Formats: sequence, structure tokens, C-alpha cells
Amino acid sequence: MKFVNRYYPESKFGGFSKVDGTVAFYNRVNALLGEDFTVLDYGCGRAEYQEDPVTYRRNLRILSGKVKKVIGIDFDPIAASNPYLDEFRILKDHTWPLQDDEIDLCVCDWVLEHIQDPNQFFSEAQRVIKAGGYLCLRTTNSWGYVGIAANLVPNKWHTRVLSYVQKDRKEKDIFPTYNACNTIWKIRRCLSQYGFSNVVYTHQSEPAYFKFSGLLYSLGRIYQRIFPSFMYSKLFAFAQNKKSKQP
Repeated sequence: MKFVNRYYPESKFGGFSKVDGTVAFYNRVNALLGEDFTVLDYGCGRAEYQEDPVTYRRNLRILSGKVKKVIGIDFDPIAASNPYLDEFRILKDHTWPLQDDEIDLCVCDWVLEHIQDPNQFFSEAQRVIKAGGYLCLRTTNSWGYVGIAANLVPNKWHTRVLSYVQKDRKEKDIFPTYNACNTIWKIRRCLSQYGFSNVVYTHQSEPAYFKFSGLLYSLGRIYQRIFPSFMYSKLFAFAQNKKSKQP
């Protein structure tokens, strides 16, 4: 936090920087919500963000109470402990445990990079999201320094590396990374292929992976200034299902 306050002094007023990726992403998610929506949190996890000390950012991520229902699905049974779900359904295979056209808005936050078969993912999203419904994605950019490092470091070493650079990251929250679809162009192509109108863009927030070292944090800031935007570390995608409405 000390480096954030030093390099982003505005964070002293509210607890978050002007480039905070979570605030930027969930501000737009919240802008799309309707009170009568059924929302899907794909890869919902145990809601580790409940430990976020920044109240404004934490409340942005909590969607229950803002919509009719929040359904969470995940392969990991521990996700059933997520306190911000109205309903939890376990993922047993790659077919989502949802009916056709059941969902108004789906959030998939830091999950796409862990998916081996993007076509299966986008096909299921197209099936369960209603005509006119939304898919909101945040994921790693394969062209950013985090994505490059993840591709270079074997999955068996990810836990060791992340436990060093993110000391507050719990081992149970670390999963294999594949980055099978993690560029602007690949996500756009997949979304278009499965009938979603979409916008996909990069975002560069503070270099949080380097918060353990003042030198590396400074180098991360320099990286952000000199490299082109297509190499920013994060990808945001917002898409609308354009399939024909059922009679």
C-alpha cells in the first residue's frame, strides 16, 4: 500500500488509485445491472474480496442485493461458502448447470486465463445468456508482463512464484494458467463467432505484482509508460448476446 500512496497520491482519498482495475471494471458492470436481473458469477470462488479493506471497491464487487438473484458456479466446492451468492451450483464438467436463456448478465473475473477450451466456454455463455444479455470479462493479457511471465513459468511453479510476489495470496486461490484465448484479437474473434457484439480493450493499473519491492515497482511504472497499449497487463471485454429473442 505504501507504494500505491507514493506513486498514486489520490489513493489517500478513498483508498484506490485513478487506474485501479477493479474499480474500473466493476463500475461498468454495475452500470449494466437491472434490479430484475439474474446474474451469473462464473468461477465465483469463495469471495476473497470480502477481505478488501477498501469499502468502496469491496461494495462494487458485491452484486447481491442489487439484482433479483446472483447464481455462482465453480469447479471448487469451497465456492459454496461465498456469502454473496443467492444460489451456488457446482460445475462437474464443461456444461454449465443452467437452463437456456436463464441469465441476464454474466461476470467472469480472472477466470478466462484458466480455461483450456475457450470455444466451450463461449458456446455455453451464448446458450445461457438471454438475448440482449451481457457478458463481462476481466482477464490477463498474454502480451502483458504478467501474461508473458505466466506463459514462461511452468504451472507446477506458479504457487511458489506467486507466494513470493503476492504474500497475501492463499495457495487455495492459485490455479493452473493456460492463456488459451488471452489477446484482444482472440477474444473479439470468439465473441463474434458466438453471436456477441463486443468491445475488448486493455487496461493498465498499478504494478501490484511488484509491491514487495520498491525497485521493481518503479521499473513496473517505467514499463507502463514506454510500452504500447496492446501490451498492457489486463484485458476487459463487455459483450451483448445478439441471438434472436424467443417468441
